[in-house]
Amino acid sequence: MAPIYIGVDFHSRQQTICYLKTETGELVISELQHHDKEQVRAFYQQFQGQVIIGLEASGYSPWFEALLERLGHEVWLGDATEIRRRARWRQKNDRRDAELIWDLMVHNEFPRLHQPLPASREVLRMLRYRQKLIKLRTMSKNSLQAIALQAGLAKGKQLFTAAGQAQFKAAEMSAVLQWQREHWFALLKPLNQQLLETMVWFKTQSKDDVRIQRLRTHPGIGLLTSLCLLHTLQPISRFRNQRKVVAYAGLDPVIRSSAERATQLGISKAGSRLLRYLLVEAVHTAIRYDEDLRRFYKRLAERRGRPKAKVAAARKLLIRAYIMLRDEIDYAEFRRRAVAARLARRGQGPTKVPVVLIRQPTSPGA
Repeated sequence: MAPIYIGVDFHSRQQTICYLKTETGELVISELQHHDKEQVRAFYQQFQGQVIIGLEASGYSPWFEALLERLGHEVWLGDATEIRRRARWRQKNDRRDAELIWDLMVHNEFPRLHQPLPASREVLRMLRYRQKLIKLRTMSKNSLQAIALQAGLAKGKQLFTAAGQAQFKAAEMSAVLQWQREHWFALLKPLNQQLLETMVWFKTQSKDDVRIQRLRTHPGIGLLTSLCLLHTLQPISRFRNQRKVVAYAGLDPVIRSSAERATQLGISKAGSRLLRYLLVEAVHTAIRYDEDLRRFYKRLAERRGRPKAKVAAARKLLIRAYIMLRDEIDYAEFRRRAVAARLARRGQGPTKVPVVLIRQPTSPGA
């Protein structure tokens, strides 16, 4: 039986649906309101066999995707920009958008995006939640530092120690500043507790995971960075080479050239913002303990400045993590292979470098 394709123009309160009736060959376009979830479920439950539903990726469709998965249907998420670029008309409305999605699916032109596994989606959601908590805590601490400076206390990090807090509370200040100080401290306590609970959850998720343990052997890559790398990139086999991984993470340099003129536009920033942030944070520790990465960072910092050097080092760190995941090796094995390859290129080492050096995995099932 041929699969049934359904194009959906999805919105927060309603959706427009386009599908082909196999009995009559009629193209049907209808609408569903989201306030009645049972009606939505009953509509999609009527389709039997292989049913594929396509819609644009958005932040408010997870409940709909979960409903379709429970019904046994397949969900395709598409790039909204690419879908609109392939439209053959200027006018835009819900009916035409649904028909366009259906047409792209039928003709195998739908710009489908990768969907992480449900377990990976949960880990990434928790990582983004923790990042928001970090921002709130940073804002609270900065506000307390500002109040302390207005009261004549320049304690820095010592302000949040027991002695620093006692001195801060004993300092003279206006009634408004006292009120703000107490409320900022009251906000900090639950934030610290919630951050502690998230770390316990992350440790539970990474327990007995060999891939996480391998990544953490690299200097600078801790628990959070390894979790983000693993659940963002897996399955690692979908990337053909290192350039694909770098582009997926949005760390690839963008160049706009015309004739003899070429302009560097920085990195594309097309992938996960959280992954890029964690990689740049990991660089601060990695360049302290990895000689090759430190040498590369210092050389580039002298020519292009420290911000660009950090991004370039983060790109190298991402490539290293990709190789470690692909070949199922730890940091020590990665270093051994890199040294052997360098010596072979210079003619100072064994002339026969094994094929497994860079390209092949160490285990037969990788």
